[in-house]
Amino acid sequence: MNYDAIVIGAGNGGLIASLTLQKKGKKVLLLESHNTVGGVATSFIRGRFEFEASLHELCGFGSKEEEGEVYQLFKKLGVLDKVKMQDINETFHIITLDSKEEYTMPVGIENFIDKMEEYVPNSRKSMEEFFQLCEENGEALKYLNECKGKVDANVLKEKFHNFMIFASYSLEEVLKAIKMPKKAREILSTYWVYLGSPANELSFVHYASMIYSYIKLHPAISLKKSHELSIALYEEFLNNNGEAKLLTTVSKIIVENNKVKGVVTSDGKTYYAPIVIANISPNLVYGKLIDAKDVPKKARQLTNARTLGARGICVYLGLNKSPEELGLKNYSYFIYHTLDSKKEFERMKKLKNDNMVGVVINNAVSNASPKGTTILYLTGLLFSDTFTNTVTKDNYFALKDAIAKDYIEVFEKATNTNILDAIEEIEVATPLTFARYTNHPDGTIYGYLAKKSDNLLPRIMNEANENYIDGLYFAGGFASRLDGYSSTYKSGEMAALRALAKEGEE
Repeated sequence: MNYDAIVIGAGNGGLIASLTLQKKGKKVLLLESHNTVGGVATSFIRGRFEFEASLHELCGFGSKEEEGEVYQLFKKLGVLDKVKMQDINETFHIITLDSKEEYTMPVGIENFIDKMEEYVPNSRKSMEEFFQLCEENGEALKYLNECKGKVDANVLKEKFHNFMIFASYSLEEVLKAIKMPKKAREILSTYWVYLGSPANELSFVHYASMIYSYIKLHPAISLKKSHELSIALYEEFLNNNGEAKLLTTVSKIIVENNKVKGVVTSDGKTYYAPIVIANISPNLVYGKLIDAKDVPKKARQLTNARTLGARGICVYLGLNKSPEELGLKNYSYFIYHTLDSKKEFERMKKLKNDNMVGVVINNAVSNASPKGTTILYLTGLLFSDTFTNTVTKDNYFALKDAIAKDYIEVFEKATNTNILDAIEEIEVATPLTFARYTNHPDGTIYGYLAKKSDNLLPRIMNEANENYIDGLYFAGGFASRLDGYSSTYKSGEMAALRALAKEGEE
């Protein structure tokens, strides 16, 4: 059967890519190996609790009064009225295990600056300068996106002078350059863990884009879990004559003379198309799905040169007490030993590191679980293959139990609460869980590690040069926009638009 495009994987990037192409009049086939869409943007049920699989909060959504990037994308694709979002009225709450510090930061730029000045006197001037740079960063990126590759250097120099200076520097370097006090730098950098690189490696452009969106537009979460977002995109695709096949695994991508020709599925069927968008890892695509003789040397070299990002561990807890009864007042709890991101990044290469993000969904969505109960997620990251090196067939379940026990104890100690006695349901996801469900190498949930020379801006600028096979594009956490809901949504759109541009249609 012949199609204009085939999309492999119905995660965030794949759903957006499919719908974007379909809205442009293309005949699209979406293939998904699982029995539902969304990838990790889904939910599951244990007892009387429905757990969110991955979404903590979404940045870049905004509102009708101030539209964010995701809001605009959903509106463009016709799904905005099909989802219901809830603003979260705090940015983050930090607790340090070693120095016993606690900081709660609000949403809203002025509120954020005022609170930082309260915690760190004489930080106001540098914080104001930081947000001015964030605003210019956003305008510069918007201009670069609208240019569609035809950038006027004079416009960049005249309108985005500061952007031209800070674009190549790390978060830490820029914050030091504007003379932000050390404690303010540490507090401001709290979200580094969401992007998976410490402040000295993390691109200022990348971090500024994310945190500015969080603070200015408010973080948001779907009232009906992230699966509501996935289903809305999927149903819009189907309602507009898109074709999808669930429980269908791609076993081969056909390449001839360095051009994509189609795919073969595990049931032996062949589907033809000149465009294939892979919402899966390049490791899988180049390592297993394309015949070795057809994999360009540069594609293999780049894939092998990149480092896998963070692996995830998540403890899902259904508690038989309300947040008030448990003494949990905040939505998110960032628990580190210290506020030094470099130290914590290194610490998180060990299996037992005690760093985590706790999320109390009910403090944003009151009816997220039955009345008088609480859903609590404890998520930790590993920046190495330590779990893979530790786990065996015989110790897997015991290891999961030990990890869950440790996470609960650390959270209780940090927050001075009693969680253990209120547990009604518990589930633990490890890197093996994510590897089995997403087919990502080593169970990474963050794509490739973002480094100075291989960060957001360099990847976006070099994306066209990474089309080593004509007609093959990547979307999702392994693509140029890196991981995260907003990023993977955008990556799906960009992959589709680049495929259309190749045909001279966009």
